[in-house]
Amino acid sequence: MRILHTMLRVGDLERSLAFYTGVLGMQLLRRHDFPEGRFTLAFVGYGPESEVAVLELTFNWDTPRYELGTGYGHVALAVDNAYAACEQIRARGGKVVRDAGPMKGGPTVIAFVEDPDGYKIELIERD
Repeated sequence: MRILHTMLRVGDLERSLAFYTGVLGMQLLRRHDFPEGRFTLAFVGYGPESEVAVLELTFNWDTPRYELGTGYGHVALAVDNAYAACEQIRARGGKVVRDAGPMKGGPTVIAFVEDPDGYKIELIERD
């Protein structure tokens, strides 16, 4: 396993992209709108996602701002099989809070687990 990305919820995607790319020098790696789910995902970083951990900026179209603390989303880990990973995590005493299945508005299979403090960790099934 390896860390893929950390997700932050943002209230103004263009402003955030300007900061991360223009101010911090990251590259916009990919961006995708999910009209059915009413959100946009933009991934920024200092290198290809296949090699380095990146930031996922999530823009929920109907939420113009977040309070500090509510903007944190999750850390993501790549797994070969999200269904099997959930079973293994449960068997080890871990807490699965969203069983493996397709993400809302897309085909990618994901799941979520919580650490002992309640921080969410996303499992993303990779081919």
